[in-house]
Amino acid sequence: MALKVTRVDVWAATIEDRPGGLAGKLETLAKAGANLEFVVARRVPNKPGTGVVFVAPVKGAKAVKAAAAAGFGKAESMHSVRAEGADKPGLGARITDALAAAGINLRGLSAAAIGKRCVVYIALDTDAAAAQAMKILKKIG
Repeated sequence: MALKVTRVDVWAATIEDRPGGLAGKLETLAKAGANLEFVVARRVPNKPGTGVVFVAPVKGAKAVKAAAAAGFGKAESMHSVRAEGADKPGLGARITDALAAAGINLRGLSAAAIGKRCVVYIALDTDAAAAQAMKILKKIG
């Protein structure tokens, strides 16, 4: 079965590197009814005391308004692709090998498998690279 491949807007915000720094941001989105599928948070090594959180999707007027109020914005310089499909041994290697063979450099990759399904988020530097990656990913099954 082929991967279902879509473009996705990833939103980002700065967080304080302290207990509850992430919780406060996520709580604001939850109260607005945001149903997040993807959350990645980490410290920013060259900015002590701060971190960054990436989330997706942010859909609906209420969630978008809450996200903006909490300091989130679309990560405009990050062109993201979401791939979903059946989890199979070696799928991550096939995905990254195919993208590498096409000369596509990844900005980031996050993936998770739950049960027999997997979801992969791939961040790329340009819109053209994202479009090329989508074509390649649709051929992987």
